[in-house]
Amino acid sequence: MIPFQDIIGNAIKDSVSDIYLTGGHPMVSRKFGTIKFHPDERWSHQEIDGLVRKLMTPNQLNMFRQRKSLDYATSIGGARLRINFFTTARGISMAIRILPGHIPTLEELNLHPSLHEISKLKSGLVLTCGATGVGKTTTIASIINDINNTRHTHIVTLENPIEYRFSSDKSFIQQRELGPHMPSFAQGLLDVLRENPDVIVVGELREAETMQLTLNAAESGHLVIATLHASTPEEAIYRMCNAVPIESQNEIRYQLASTLSWLITQQLVYMEKVKYRVPLLNIVRGTQSIRNIIRENKLPQLNSAIQMGKNEGMFTAERYLSEYLESRPSLTPYTQAFRPSKETTQDAVYQSPLTEDKPEPVSRKWQAATPTGDEPIIVRTPYSHDEMENMLTIDEDLSLQELISKM
Repeated sequence: MIPFQDIIGNAIKDSVSDIYLTGGHPMVSRKFGTIKFHPDERWSHQEIDGLVRKLMTPNQLNMFRQRKSLDYATSIGGARLRINFFTTARGISMAIRILPGHIPTLEELNLHPSLHEISKLKSGLVLTCGATGVGKTTTIASIINDINNTRHTHIVTLENPIEYRFSSDKSFIQQRELGPHMPSFAQGLLDVLRENPDVIVVGELREAETMQLTLNAAESGHLVIATLHASTPEEAIYRMCNAVPIESQNEIRYQLASTLSWLITQQLVYMEKVKYRVPLLNIVRGTQSIRNIIRENKLPQLNSAIQMGKNEGMFTAERYLSEYLESRPSLTPYTQAFRPSKETTQDAVYQSPLTEDKPEPVSRKWQAATPTGDEPIIVRTPYSHDEMENMLTIDEDLSLQELISKM
């Protein structure tokens, strides 16, 4: 672990964003998008296996054996890492992303300042959509931290994995990860409603049940922030409404229409004038016209409504580029917002042994019979030594007469 911690420490000093380790091959790093080989840093296959055993819990190792891959985030040497373990012809390989220790602000992410309004919402649904790797998680983390710094609320996040760790400021924040803290997003949503939250963050909407429970949570008066894989607002609404059987689609459509507050789709575009990528957004607000379009299933009219909703804070991607990004006198370089650094949060990461898969030993003194109806439960205790001496052991090979005489 010490050589590995040294690698992470040096990577932070050198602003390295990614590290790749595989057996029998020089280590590879990525800095400002360019990869570099390190011939002097070569790990054997056995050393990689040993490192994996150190980094994974027994439960994670069992999961890795079944799936042949594993993705999770962890804190090592004061740094937050997202590690993907996978198997190749060289054995186990690791792709390590060094996350920024601080949570970037909306301004550092070059996002529109109107997104600060989300932190003032008391209820409703906020959807952040886009492909993998466009920064949805970072955008949501920035919004959560905005709430954390300005309002006294109870925030519960359901994530896979936990990438950014929050320290409670004005808000009380609790983070739960798929696997270690909950068996599924659906179960996590069922549980979180019993925990009296003000804000619920759902890291991923995939299954129909999760989408339904998310809408239920927003409908019951909570502010729900969630991510969804969709490249346009129309696709996002279509995916939400068509994830359930056709007989339930009207219900979902009405729930979405009544709860939707913001729908943001995000992509990264390269801007020639600054020579790096910046987020390009579609912004849809839950106005009456947008809700009517969703409720009446007239999605082809959505783009026209967004264009007409300019005065209500809506943007198509084209207008966002021309009226916001290109008109800004300066933009924050992504190397500044995402610079690798040590974590600012001091909260310890703790996994209780009570939550491990290994069952607790059952006390021999109390062994309750399982009831089959309304009859009382009979509690049996182990027999004493004297009782054991007086017990009759029946030998099935004895004849009836021999058995009677023995009794």
